[in-house]
Amino acid sequence: MSSVRPVRKAVIPAAGLGTRVLPATKAMPKEMLPLVDKPAIQYLVEEAVKSGITDILIILGRNKDIIEDHFDRTPELETALQKPGKEKQLAECLGIANLANIFFVRQKQALGLGHAVLCARAFTGDEPFMVLYGDDVIGAPEPVCAQLIRAYKKYGRPVVGVNAVPWADVSRYCSLKTHPIEGAERDFFVDDMIEKPKKGQEFSNYSILGRVLLDADIYPILESLPTGANGEYQLTDAMAVYARQHGMTAVDFIGTHYDMGNKLCVAQANVELALRHPEIGPSFRAWLQDYCKTL
Repeated sequence: MSSVRPVRKAVIPAAGLGTRVLPATKAMPKEMLPLVDKPAIQYLVEEAVKSGITDILIILGRNKDIIEDHFDRTPELETALQKPGKEKQLAECLGIANLANIFFVRQKQALGLGHAVLCARAFTGDEPFMVLYGDDVIGAPEPVCAQLIRAYKKYGRPVVGVNAVPWADVSRYCSLKTHPIEGAERDFFVDDMIEKPKKGQEFSNYSILGRVLLDADIYPILESLPTGANGEYQLTDAMAVYARQHGMTAVDFIGTHYDMGNKLCVAQANVELALRHPEIGPSFRAWLQDYCKTL
């Protein structure tokens, strides 16, 4: 396979309303829901940066300026932290503002994930780019973006990050037509997929969970795409067209997926991430073990 261009850019669609986790999201974007001591969207940005991404576009909707503020400098807070004993907190605040070159654009209408990605066309140009769905935080020993980039370099095709989900849940996600790649335990060739399939329409129980790597060839497909599930422009529908024409790669990624649009998943993410937190992990584990004895 000929060499491919490096993946320097990432797009994070974050314009959704977060209705599944109301009332917490009535005045706060779901992307800012705290997971231990960081908002969910910071985990996504950090994953991209650890994977070699340098430029990130976050696509916002109305009333989400708080996300811009989080990744900006805060002179008043920085001044207050310039005191003995506050060095760690100051370094953390400065580090957030310097994670990457972060840009923002408004999705002026909530027309779906496909429309949101189309809003990134001027930003990505003709380069390959990662898309990290704003709902999906993934805890992994190796960043999932890095796992997909490695497959992109190996096969030279756009890549989707998948896991096998319970068959009963496939209709909530999408279903991929997968073919094992010889000699690659976790990699598949994909030549079709369907968004939110009805019973009997499923190709497999492999579903995309929040990470895809695309190139500029997706944009003409998105421009001519009809509306799909929920009356929105679905990114999966565009990728299905691409897969039928050219084929894609699916990576059964290693990691734990947390759906930030699901209240139970948010609670689980807080517990599991707290157990792994370098500062509070041991104390939280001891408390949790004692608490579980009372159940």
